[in-house]
Amino acid sequence: MKKIMLVCSAGMSTSLLVTKMKKAADAQGMDIDIFACSESEAKDHYQKVDIILLGPQVRFLLSKIQKEVEGNGIPVAVIESIDYGTMNGPVVLEKALKL
Repeated sequence: MKKIMLVCSAGMSTSLLVTKMKKAADAQGMDIDIFACSESEAKDHYQKVDIILLGPQVRFLLSKIQKEVEGNGIPVAVIESIDYGTMNGPVVLEKALKL
């Protein structure tokens, strides 16, 4: 099972996107665990995830988190603003899985 973590400032603004991503995964019969957390909690989950996505508002954390997970084979990317703003769960899920 793939595990995808979405990171934002407080872990709240991504909750709707997580719901939409889960719905898209379920519709495709995918067994994926998707959850959101705040930037302060993210480090606690590094060893448990396969993909890390950052909300556009915390894009400044990209290089820091990439360095922290370096060598673990965990891709880290920023969710595109348009996909985040429109809460396009299927597109964000697809892009995450391509990482």
